[in-house]
Amino acid sequence: MTKAIRIHGKGGPEILKWEDIEVGKPGKGEIRIKQNACGLNYIDVYFRTGLYPIPSYPAVIGMEAAGVVEDIGDGVSEFKIGDRVTYPMVPGAYAEARCMPTLKVVRIPDGIDDKTAAAMMLKGMTAHYLLHRTYPVKKGDPILVYAAAGGVGLILCQWAKLLGATVIGCVGSEEKAEIAKAHGCDHPILYRTENIAARVKEITDGKGAAVAYDSIGKATFEASLDSLRPFGMMVTYGNASGPVDPVNLGILGPKGSLYVTRPTLGTHTATRELVLDGANALFDVVKSGKVKIEINQTYALKDAAQAHRDLEARETTGSTVFTV
Repeated sequence: MTKAIRIHGKGGPEILKWEDIEVGKPGKGEIRIKQNACGLNYIDVYFRTGLYPIPSYPAVIGMEAAGVVEDIGDGVSEFKIGDRVTYPMVPGAYAEARCMPTLKVVRIPDGIDDKTAAAMMLKGMTAHYLLHRTYPVKKGDPILVYAAAGGVGLILCQWAKLLGATVIGCVGSEEKAEIAKAHGCDHPILYRTENIAARVKEITDGKGAAVAYDSIGKATFEASLDSLRPFGMMVTYGNASGPVDPVNLGILGPKGSLYVTRPTLGTHTATRELVLDGANALFDVVKSGKVKIEINQTYALKDAAQAHRDLEARETTGSTVFTV
């Protein structure tokens, strides 16, 4: 019997239960992974609370992990037993072991340990599609990054700086501002006490940011739009404060003929080609040492409820990993 964190309905962190599950043998096109580390992401909260619907209960949540292949189903040729592997964006990660299709599974290269892999796949591949596909950042671009001291935020700041951007980052405290600055953020904004749009305009000599990467959602949507230069792009890719309210698209013209998009990593990992492109780019930049994955919190998987409480209370920075 294998242990996993399961939920039997939607609710607060207290509904995360450490329970026995039956994993079984991998089916056709599947592998069984013995997991050594799992990543914590805000999307896990969305599934737990019901913001993102779950088809049926009980359900194992969690979207990324790393471990070792321990069994292979029929038709699998790309992996072998003993391979170190990791994956993003496949529900069911909060478990000691699992069976899953191979579409989003990749080998972990030498030089990257399991904890680092589990901490970076969803966040790092999100940063990749934001910076390289959604709005391809160019040298000199002023960009606005929300939750700049968070898991995605620290990767975004470092990678954007590597691309030559001027990085403006929203943070909730002086401590988080220092963390963001140490990872490539040129201009931290303390969003609790400063006007975001006014500060962005001040930093950019009145021009505005080329792009706003907004993971907060409802509470910051207007501030993001008002921070942009003409023809700027608003990228809303998360809902930490709740989903964005319905929008009158007519406001985008007077604000500067702005663009708005709502991408997801699900679309950006929908094909094997997309998965490998994002994963390989991420592995390369991490192995080079130019983007560091900061694991600032570690919990035992059975303590997932406490990790969710800390995440929602904005008490975490960088990446959080569960050990299995």
